[in-house]
Amino acid sequence: MDVLWLEQSEVKSVIDMPLTLSAVENGFREHGLKKVQMPPKSYLYFDKHNGDLRTMPSFMEGEDIAGVKIVNVHPDNREKGLPTVMAVIVLNSTETGAPIAMMDGTHITDMRTGAAGGVAAKYLARPDPHVVGMVGTGEQARTQLLALAEVMDIEEVKITSRNVSHCDAFEKDMKQYISCDFTKKANIRDVCDCDVLVTTTPVREPVVMSEWINEGTHINAIGADAMGKQELESALLKRSRIIVDDIVQASHSGEINVPMSSGDISESDISAELGEVVAGVKTGRRSDEDITIFDSTGLAVQDLVTANMVYRKALEMGIGKRIKLF
Repeated sequence: MDVLWLEQSEVKSVIDMPLTLSAVENGFREHGLKKVQMPPKSYLYFDKHNGDLRTMPSFMEGEDIAGVKIVNVHPDNREKGLPTVMAVIVLNSTETGAPIAMMDGTHITDMRTGAAGGVAAKYLARPDPHVVGMVGTGEQARTQLLALAEVMDIEEVKITSRNVSHCDAFEKDMKQYISCDFTKKANIRDVCDCDVLVTTTPVREPVVMSEWINEGTHINAIGADAMGKQELESALLKRSRIIVDDIVQASHSGEINVPMSSGDISESDISAELGEVVAGVKTGRRSDEDITIFDSTGLAVQDLVTANMVYRKALEMGIGKRIKLF
């Protein structure tokens, strides 16, 4: 039995942000319509090595596609010359259960997470947003900005990072794709004066304070993806409309996990899941004055629809290697 193997360079050759946005938006819509089987991601914690390993299965009933992603998060990998996030995605036949494709999931993870932020801004930001604020300038910040550029007319990007040289490198890289002004800021507070704020840090203590956020701001909270992580002050969540990607998953590993465990907010404070907003089942933003927060933990269905898109394109283009499983 043959399995199609796609290495990272091959994945990159068939994927772009517009295609990923379309796939991920459809995945959220199906999730909002309750047409996706997707248990919460499971974790193995490697405390000795400051890392974890996660498994993320899903089945999209309407399109009859299924698969699983195995992904790690090891912050210390930078010192070893390795990505902090590495992943493999397996697509399975729903008829037999047999694997039909295996592919690098590291780039897919970056792209689909960026696309989720783009979808969130499309449905939750005020009309005609033009200024983006970015806390963090890593790889995830890059794909977040690429996705935002597809759904809004960006005039200015305000950026801040612990290392100023990272801001310079980020600006140089992104100017290849986006024609706008980049403004480096020394502190996070100055970045928060924007239409859409993106946070992509791995912190466990809030770095964005409620008093810094203007009415009407939309926030993509991306960094909190495990228990104990929190980027936004709890008081900010209490004055905002919170939209999560998945309530169960976000409750134990998203931006809301710490405020919920401390009792600062409860499930009744969650306005909707993003898929419900995309599907028109629930309301996201109600007025220009609302502060909206998208709590992104990363859903298996995002990986599934993106990997399936890559698989179909690879078949059309005749790329990849056929390997025998048995």
